[in-house]
Amino acid sequence: MAQMSGYGPPDRFNEERATFTVRGSDTPDLDAGVAAIRNVLSTLPSRSGVYRMHDAKGDVLYVGKARSLKQRVANYTQVKGLTKRLQRMIAQTRSMTIVTTNNEAEALLLEAQLIKRYRPAYNVLLRDDKSFPFILLRGDHDFPRVQKHRGARRAPGNYYGPFASAGSVNNTLNALQKLFLLRSCTDGFFKTRDRPCLLYQIKRCSAPCVGRVGKEEYQELVADCRDFLAGKSTKVQAKLGVQMQAAAENMDFELAALLRDRLKALTFVQGSQAINAEGVGDADVFALACKDGTIGIQAFFIRGGQNWGHRSFFPQHTNDVPEDEVLVSFLTQFYEEVPPPKTILLDRELGEGMLLGEALGERAGYKVALSVPQRGDRRRLMDQAKRNAIEALERRLAESTTQARLLREVAELFDLPEPPDRIEVYDNSHIQGTNALGAMVVAGPEGFRKGQYRKFNIKGNEAATDSDVGMMREVFRRRFARQLDEAPDRDDGTWPDLVLIDGGKPQLNAAKAVLEDLGIEDVCMVGVAKGPHHGRDGREVFHMLDGREFQLPVNAPVLFYLQRLRDEVHRFAIGAHRDKRSKAIGASPLDEVPGIGPARKKALLMHFGTGRAVRNASLEDLKKAPGVSAGVAQQVYDFYHAR
Repeated sequence: MAQMSGYGPPDRFNEERATFTVRGSDTPDLDAGVAAIRNVLSTLPSRSGVYRMHDAKGDVLYVGKARSLKQRVANYTQVKGLTKRLQRMIAQTRSMTIVTTNNEAEALLLEAQLIKRYRPAYNVLLRDDKSFPFILLRGDHDFPRVQKHRGARRAPGNYYGPFASAGSVNNTLNALQKLFLLRSCTDGFFKTRDRPCLLYQIKRCSAPCVGRVGKEEYQELVADCRDFLAGKSTKVQAKLGVQMQAAAENMDFELAALLRDRLKALTFVQGSQAINAEGVGDADVFALACKDGTIGIQAFFIRGGQNWGHRSFFPQHTNDVPEDEVLVSFLTQFYEEVPPPKTILLDRELGEGMLLGEALGERAGYKVALSVPQRGDRRRLMDQAKRNAIEALERRLAESTTQARLLREVAELFDLPEPPDRIEVYDNSHIQGTNALGAMVVAGPEGFRKGQYRKFNIKGNEAATDSDVGMMREVFRRRFARQLDEAPDRDDGTWPDLVLIDGGKPQLNAAKAVLEDLGIEDVCMVGVAKGPHHGRDGREVFHMLDGREFQLPVNAPVLFYLQRLRDEVHRFAIGAHRDKRSKAIGASPLDEVPGIGPARKKALLMHFGTGRAVRNASLEDLKKAPGVSAGVAQQVYDFYHAR
């Protein structure tokens, strides 16, 4: 069901129960890998569990589960029957970690947890950094609030989801406001109102904050909202129709008009479903498409017969992996945090379908059934999911082809030995040196890697005296000094193949000097500066480390791509600077005093009026402030006067 009070992984696994190690060179060696596995095999039980394969550095190469650990691991010693991919993995294996479980279902759940934690190079990976949004109908207030929610589901109330995107949630929340007039404001805002806000004026809230609706009447609206989200929209529609008819007969035409508008909103929602899911109830629908070695999976989220959005997924590391195995691995990782519905519809039978259903049901606390629809509404819905999966995959392949061509042109343009896999772009943002910060965005063949973006709060004195150049110097020193500490061998994929710097020769030379001081001389860096007309004509000037400068034709596709990278770092830097500036506006001098919480800070400000008055107050005056003990007064006094 869509309502969830909480969902999380079980805590019954001991992940370090036994470790077996065979040390050796980090050079791939098939015989050494087989020897390491044979050494582990001699001590393995014939029980279900999970195994992790490690390379010479201890990094996890692969996580697998097995009904019988001894039998499953023994297969890796028969290298002639294995794929080239698995042979490469075994050649890098130098040690293993074994964890036993009570049954195979528990092993499947633990496997998904460990894959998410370690992101192994040889496992199928669901690359999706964002958590799915839910709608939360709070349960800890006399007048419950309806709101969008991401993350852990700790707050009391009813959770409805998952939704495919924030847009799907926002559309549903707008419909709920029009239909049921529930409040969306925070509890603090609710307490301080003495007159209705704008949402009441535009008929999207019943204004319980000022008593325009009583508790019982509001609870009735909440009950209707629960029915709607549970798929009982017909019941809600009939109830509104009866109420509108009664209001009209009593000549309460204002109320009748309000109910009419709510009915119109409900009818619009029912008619705006892009996917016909009537009669399906609660279900997730998955269809897989494969072309040219790339796999795409289309997901539809149906709750109460309503479409709550759809999303395309493109798992990584799927070469030489059977499609059924990809789908099982995808589903176990997908439901690692998202609660499954009682019905999961698939476009194919899975060999481990019963095991997967058992594992998901064990975690969720109710029976989860996996099925392949054969006829009726469910079959039509599956056919639609298949079409969407194929179309999404074709778009992905077309985009990948274009992206690959652009990266080849970038490599030719900047004399790189091969198309870059990781591009880092840097920019600064400040207002006359205040709230200064640096920003880094990352792009690769698949597009922007937003989970790897970074911002740098500028701290050094040189930044204040040298403006953009000093800020860039500080950003590069911090970024690459840390890289040398964390990845000196440059083999973890976090070293850039190309660095773009928003700025001209001064910024580029500053970054070059920092890297030379650190002993780094082989990173390709390019300065991107505005042209003679300050970039209004799209003719950016590219500055190379060897002193060359050039411009590209205004209609060159590679120029558009580089401009897109530059615009993204602009957007990220300006947004981060705006957030920092907003926090600084609301900051108080008392924030610096250790041990002073919000309540005491408020008491001091209410008593003295300003932070400056607190700073200049005598010890005796501080002791007189209400709610401030002698110890706290001494602490505040010592903080300011010691300075």
